[in-house]
Amino acid sequence: MDKISSLKKEIIDTLDFNKATDIVSIDLEGKSSMADYMIIASGTSSRHIQALSEQVFEKFKKSGIQNCKIEGKESNDWKLVDGIDLIVHIFNPEKRKFYELEKMWSELIPKEKLII
Repeated sequence: MDKISSLKKEIIDTLDFNKATDIVSIDLEGKSSMADYMIIASGTSSRHIQALSEQVFEKFKKSGIQNCKIEGKESNDWKLVDGIDLIVHIFNPEKRKFYELEKMWSELIPKEKLII
């Protein structure tokens, strides 16, 4: 198992252990050059979402990813933890349903329509 796949499993396990719900991993190979994988999960409250994002951030730091960051710090509904090759979105269920990232990124996108 390569390093990014191992880290992806560790992040999913961390989210699961800490009671994130509806955890989905999306392979971005051939769809985007911004990352290799995207993980999407839901939290139960703004505090839960914040705590999950901080735990994921710490996992990235411990794995040696120095340029990782949390976006959406002011939001109570959504956080993005950017681990360079692995991006983690943590939503409240209502916002997640509104944005439908799983649907958008899971569909095959023709190369000529790729912008990112």
